[in-house]
Amino acid sequence: MKSSSSAAFAQTSRNLILALTYAAIMVGCLWFSVLLRFDFEVPAEYWNGFRTTLLWLIPLKLGMLVLFGQFRSLLTFFSLSDAKRLFVAMGLSGLAALVLWYLSNGALVVPRAVILTDFILSLVGLVALRTCMRIFRERMVESNTSSPANRRKVAIIGAGSSGSALFREILSKPGLGMEVVCFIDDDPAKIGGMLHGRIVAGGRCDLPSLIENLKISRAILAMPSAPPAVIRETVDILNAAGIEHDILPSVTQILHRNVSVSHLRHVDPEDLLGREPVSLDEDGIKTMIAGKAIMVTGAGGSIGSELCRQIGSHAPGKLILIERSEPALFQIEQELRAMFPQICIEPLASSVTQQSRMEDIFQCHRPSIVFHAAAHKHVPLMEAQPAEAILNNCFGTLTVARLAANFGAEKFVLVSTDKAVNPTNVMGATKRLAELVLSEMEGATHFAAVRFGNVLGSSGSVIPVFRQQIAAGGPVRVTHPEITRYFMSIPEAVGLVLQCAWQAKGGEVFVLDMGDPVRIVDLARQMIELSGFKPDQDIKIEFTGLRPGEKLYEEPIHTDENVTRTGHPKILILRDEKRLANRAVIGDLLGFVHEMPPNDVARLKEWLGARIPEYRIWNG
Repeated sequence: MKSSSSAAFAQTSRNLILALTYAAIMVGCLWFSVLLRFDFEVPAEYWNGFRTTLLWLIPLKLGMLVLFGQFRSLLTFFSLSDAKRLFVAMGLSGLAALVLWYLSNGALVVPRAVILTDFILSLVGLVALRTCMRIFRERMVESNTSSPANRRKVAIIGAGSSGSALFREILSKPGLGMEVVCFIDDDPAKIGGMLHGRIVAGGRCDLPSLIENLKISRAILAMPSAPPAVIRETVDILNAAGIEHDILPSVTQILHRNVSVSHLRHVDPEDLLGREPVSLDEDGIKTMIAGKAIMVTGAGGSIGSELCRQIGSHAPGKLILIERSEPALFQIEQELRAMFPQICIEPLASSVTQQSRMEDIFQCHRPSIVFHAAAHKHVPLMEAQPAEAILNNCFGTLTVARLAANFGAEKFVLVSTDKAVNPTNVMGATKRLAELVLSEMEGATHFAAVRFGNVLGSSGSVIPVFRQQIAAGGPVRVTHPEITRYFMSIPEAVGLVLQCAWQAKGGEVFVLDMGDPVRIVDLARQMIELSGFKPDQDIKIEFTGLRPGEKLYEEPIHTDENVTRTGHPKILILRDEKRLANRAVIGDLLGFVHEMPPNDVARLKEWLGARIPEYRIWNG
C-alpha cells in the first residue's frame, strides 16, 4: 500500500513538473511571437490581448498534450511518432485560436500572424526539449560504458530500411559495445552515400578490403528479403575473412515486429538452403478455414505444430489437436493458447489407430477439414518394426479417413512424402499405401494427399544431428558422399499444404516443387564453417554407409504418374490412373491388420511388396 502511494506521488510530481516546464516554454514562445510581430516595439494595448490569450491558450495546449500522450511517454525516448503527435497537438491548438479570432473579430486573441508564429515556435521548442533530453540520456549511458576505442567495429550489410532501423537500435544502446563504422550495399545508387552519418562504403565484393582497412571485427546481415544465394555468397566472403557475423531473421519471421538487436542470431543452414518466398492465396485459405472446426492429427510434430500455427492465423472456429505424445501435446497447446487466445483449442490425447476413441472425437467435434500429419517417419526405426509402420501409417490413415467421410468432413488432406515414390524402405511403402487408401475412399468428402521431401530442422532431420556432432567436436557422420535430398522449410511446406487443401476437389496427389536436391556432404561442410571451424581439419567428416532402407536419391514423381500443372507454380497434381484401377487395398488392409504377425519382419515386408509392386525390399 505504501509503495503504491509513493508511486502515485512520484507520478503526480512528475506530471506537475512537466506541465510547468511545457507551460514555461509555451508562454515564452507566445511572448516572443508578439515581439517578432511588432519588431520588439509592442503597443500597450496588445499586451492586454497577450495576457487574455495566455489564460485560455496555455491550458488548451496542455490539454492537447495530455490527449496525445505527451505526459505518459518516456521523455528521454523521443521518436518521429512523438514529433508527429506534438505537431498535431500544437496545430489543433493554433487552429482553435484562429477560429476564436474570427468569432471575436480579434477582440479576445492576439493577431493572426502571432498565432502562426507561436505554432512554429511552440513546436520547435517542445521538439528541442525532448531531443535534448534524449541526447542527455544517450550521453549518460555512453559515459557509463566502454570508451569508443574499446568498442567492436561493425559493418551493417544492407543499407535499406532494416539496416537503417538496426543502426538506430545499436546507436540507442551503447552498452552493447558496438560501433557501426559503415554500411555495405550492392546498389550502385547507394554506394558513396551517407546513411545516419555513416558511409555506404561499397558492395559485398569490397568486403575483404573494407574489413582490413576499417578494422571491422563483426558484420551484421540486414537483408531479410535477400535470396538464399546472396546470403550464401556473403557468408562465404565473411568466413574467408574470419569475421564473426550475425543475421536478421527473414521478412516472414520479423513480420509485425520492429527490427531489434534482440532478433540477431547466427546464420543457420536454413538461411543458406532456404528458397524464394512463395505466394499463397491467403484469401482463399482464410475462406476455407475461418469459423470452422479444423482437426490436425500429429499436432505435436514438426509439420503438425506448424499447421496449427498457420491455421490459427486464419481464425478457425475450433482447432482440434490429436497427438499421442503427452509432452508434445501440452507444449503445442500452451503455445497456441498464448498465440490465439480467442480461438477454442481442443487438445486431445489419442493415437489415430484407436478407432473407438477417434470415433468419439469425431462425434463430439465434427471437424469440417482434417489435416492428417500423424505418422511414423524415421526410416531405420521403421525398417526394423514394420508392424508399427503399417498400423500407424496405413491403418491410422484409413481410420481417420473413414471417420472424416462418415461424419461429413468437407476435406481430408494427407501429409505424404517423396519416399513413397519407388520406395526402398518400409516407411515409404506404408506412406504409398496410405495414398492408395485415399484413392479408394468414396463419398462427399474431398480426399487429397500432399507429397514433399525433407523439411529443414524437423525432428530427426540431419541438421540437428549435425549440430550435436559439431558441438561434440566431431566427427560429422554422413552416410554416403553422393547422397542427396530435397529440402524445404517447415513454414513453406505447410503454407503449400494449406494451398493444396484450398485447391483440392478430391482424388488428387499433389507434389510440391522442392527445387534442386542438396548433397548432404555439402550441407555438413557448410554447417562446420558456420560454426567457425574448417571441414576435414578442425572437424572431420566420416562416411558410414547407407542405412537400412536408405537410397541415394529421392524421386518426387513415379514414372507411371501423369503430371498436371496447377495455377500455382510450386504445386503439381499427379494422376495415377494405373493404380487407381486397383481398388482392393482397403479390404486387404482391414483383413491383414487383425492377423498381422508383429514380429515377422520378412512376412510384413512381403505383404507390403505384394500391394506396392515398385517397393524394393531391403533385406540387409
